[in-house]
Amino acid sequence: MLTLSSRAFTGGGPIPSRFTCDGPNISPSLAWTGAPPGTRSFALIVDDPDAPDPAAPKRVWVHWVLYNVPASVAELAEGASGAGIPSGAREGKNDGGALGYGGPCPPIGRHRYFHKLYALDTVLADLGERAGKAELERAMTGHILAKAEIMGTYER
Repeated sequence: MLTLSSRAFTGGGPIPSRFTCDGPNISPSLAWTGAPPGTRSFALIVDDPDAPDPAAPKRVWVHWVLYNVPASVAELAEGASGAGIPSGAREGKNDGGALGYGGPCPPIGRHRYFHKLYALDTVLADLGERAGKAELERAMTGHILAKAEIMGTYER
């Protein structure tokens, strides 16, 4: 069974400010185990379904899109977004319009941030640079072997 964890925060717990717009805004460490046989790559989507206000959410805000992570990789170090992503992996566009990780920065209330890891039976070679969440999800259709997630929260 595929499982996802972080040394930066516990599942359901608060995300430290160093991983948010109130700090250095670096990506948290993530590690996984239990990749199923036939895994050729991993993809990661980090999003917030509580935007802009958890009491009246209007959209899901995408914070990080990462794909084509080699099957031999089982961890992303703290601050991996940017130059630290694994060789061969690609970062997509977040809803802030930039490539890579854009940490939590909720305008109001405590938001939930879902870190979703997908084990895929393929490398998404046809998925170009700057792919967003919707493009990644379309490309993954029919290729997902397993999914794991960890959720952290943040309030300013």
